[in-house]
Amino acid sequence: MTGDDLLSDGGAWFRLEEAGRVGAARRAAELLAGRMGLESHRVDVLAIVVTEMATNLVKHADNGMLLIRPVRAGNIAGVELLAVDSGPGMYDVVSSSRDGHSTAGSLGIGLGSISRQSSWSDVFSLPERGTVTVAQVWPAGQPEPTWSSGVSRPIAGEQSCGDGFTTRIVDGRRQVLVCDGLGHGPLAAAAAAAAIQAFHSGPAAPPAVVLEHLHRSISHTRGVAAAIAELAPDADLLRYAGLGNIAGFIVDGDERRGLVSLPGIVGHQRRTVREFEYPFPGDAALVMHSDGVTDRWRLTDYPGLQRRSPQVVAATLLRDAGTRRDDACVLVARAGR
Repeated sequence: MTGDDLLSDGGAWFRLEEAGRVGAARRAAELLAGRMGLESHRVDVLAIVVTEMATNLVKHADNGMLLIRPVRAGNIAGVELLAVDSGPGMYDVVSSSRDGHSTAGSLGIGLGSISRQSSWSDVFSLPERGTVTVAQVWPAGQPEPTWSSGVSRPIAGEQSCGDGFTTRIVDGRRQVLVCDGLGHGPLAAAAAAAAIQAFHSGPAAPPAVVLEHLHRSISHTRGVAAAIAELAPDADLLRYAGLGNIAGFIVDGDERRGLVSLPGIVGHQRRTVREFEYPFPGDAALVMHSDGVTDRWRLTDYPGLQRRSPQVVAATLLRDAGTRRDDACVLVARAGR
């Protein structure tokens, strides 16, 4: 994986199965941090955090993966690290985060060091089901918690991912996009990238209007399945428009409600785009994903997960419901009020 690859918003995944991969992940994170403009002392902090996270995966994890990617808040840029594994998990995250706690005969300073050194971090773990840890390093301070985030990964054996997601706030409208470029590989990734670019350049309008804009804008690509949601927290309302097999759900406590997408291919084949409105209580969550993720998940199967950050929720679902036979993407959003 090259430094240029890391500059995309999707970032790069590193499989952590042996100690030699820790150095490769650290060097990639340092390179990304330098290109994002972090000062040298913040790059040093990032190096500590990525080393601790990568080392934890090598020592404790099964199927340990580390995602390194840029994050942005206005004109400020930082680096986010997302560690995912299917290892033994932890019965008590708080106790496991204390210095001196160890299950592998080490000094036991990993999770505590990650929490202290990073600008912000979050973790979720269940015994025998694995752990998801996210940490961010910013130039200074701690940004406001994000109201929406997602995770994507390519099909096994491929570096380019044809599934994508993004978020925007324009004229007070909080909107998210999930898209799935037809097929796999570079051409699917190019279609998804074009849809994301068109989304950000589109009008400050309801989801159906923005989806029509995407349809006109990406006809030069192979096309995508796409869905756009708009969260209106002041009205406890969610507006949704989709074409193709992007799944959307509103999760409110024990209830999960599916959202309607119509048949079609954005950029090529479509029927009339329709927009639907749904009640969206302030404590509900929106979950959207591509067809590389099965819809058999339930957040209620993960006690405490609904209270965690969007990154952690999305990564947990991708780990457990994503398939390796397709590109996969999960986005999670909350009302953000």
